[in-house]
This record gives sequence, C-alpha cells and structure tokens, in this order.
Amino acid sequence: QVQLTESGGGLVQPGGSLRLSCAASGNIDVINIMGWSRQAPGKQRESVADISSGGSAIYADSVKGRFTIARDNANNTVYLQMNSLKPEDTAVYYCNAEVRPYGSIAFFHSWGQGTQVTVSS
Repeated sequence: QVQLTESGGGLVQPGGSLRLSCAASGNIDVINIMGWSRQAPGKQRESVADISSGGSAIYADSVKGRFTIARDNANNTVYLQMNSLKPEDTAVYYCNAEVRPYGSIAFFHSWGQGTQVTVSS
C-alpha cells in the first residue's frame, strides 16, 4: 500500500523553529493534496496546512504568517517549516496525502503515524 513517514519533531523553546518532513512511499502513481494536521492533549484534531500538487497552499488562521508548507514532487515529500513557535503549538503533528495507486482511477487518503512537537521554556 502507501506509507507516510514523518520526521523532525522535538522540543523547542517559545520563539524557536522546527522543520517537519513527510515522505510518501509505496505503490504511488499520483499524489494530489498533501497536508498536515495536529492534535493537542485534550483537544480535537485540527487541520494546519494543505498544499496542492501545483503548489497552492492554505493555512489555518492560527498559524498564518508563522508556518510555511512546501513539497518536493520528485521525492513525494511534504515539509512544514514552523517559525515563532508558541506553547499552544504543542501537539502531535500528522502528515496526510491523497494518493492514486498505479492502475487505479480513484484516490485514497493516507495518514502518517505522527511526530511530537513540544514548545516549552
């Protein structure tokens, strides 16, 4: 099937930066939208940012001006550059992608296992 592998999470002080990466692998013909969501302790999961194959991006209001999403189509990889981090950004961050396997005309939604981001003094 398809696997999404996330990396780059960790512990950072308020005002610091982190760069998350997510690489998709497996039986992949086409990847449409790729994105990131997050889930903080005791809260529901929320969408953070999405990016199309052509590079059009959309962000949650809470991260606009601080986070930047980008992708490398040649390597089936999506990135999330997080600057000016705040304690409220602390969460498990999940990668997601809409993938069309070889031989299929249908797209399927895939999720990564998540990577922890902790913002604390």
